[in-house]
Amino acid sequence: QVQLVESGGGLVQAGGSLRLSCAASGGTFSTYTMGWFRQTPGKEREFVALVYWSSGTIRYADSVKGRFTISRDKNKNTSYLQMNSLKPEDTAVYYCKAVVAGTEYWGQGTQVTVSS
Repeated sequence: QVQLVESGGGLVQAGGSLRLSCAASGGTFSTYTMGWFRQTPGKEREFVALVYWSSGTIRYADSVKGRFTISRDKNKNTSYLQMNSLKPEDTAVYYCKAVVAGTEYWGQGTQVTVSS
């Protein structure tokens, strides 16, 4: 059973930065992708970024391109999301998702609040 533990959320002023971490444990040797999604009340969860674990290929949502950077540390089974130039509209609960051996796993979510 894969477990994902997120950390790094918090309150920041517009223009500031935060770095989220997602540490995976348990059966991660066949990780396919790790990614980040976000959700605000009343809205569907939306894609932010993902990294293909083996190749390192990266994808971003248009809304975060040039501001957010996803990375991975294969030795630590950890994914990071560096968020710069944050905007109030980035305020959301951020979730980490991993696809391992064809199964999706989600973290518990971490709140990011950007004040104007």
